[in-house]
Amino acid sequence: MGKRFLTLLLLLLLVVFQAQLWLGRGSVPNVAQMEQKLDDQRKRNQQAQARNERLEAEVRDLKEGLEIVEEKARTELGMVKPNEIFVQVGK
Repeated sequence: MGKRFLTLLLLLLLVVFQAQLWLGRGSVPNVAQMEQKLDDQRKRNQQAQARNERLEAEVRDLKEGLEIVEEKARTELGMVKPNEIFVQVGK
């Protein structure tokens, strides 16, 4: 009787563990689905990172571009901002 009970108990535990493996929260299909979601999120993150880098480069170019334009306007055309005093030293 003891061996039979132990066998049934072990068989029951095996069924419970198999059910958990295939149907539970950490099951094989659930893990595969989560890995797919993680891969998708990583792709979206890479795309967002690339977009952010492009935007940073564009902002940097605009800032530097405006500085160059302003410098040329000041030196070549004598541009003066409001509330500034223009002083020209020898030429």
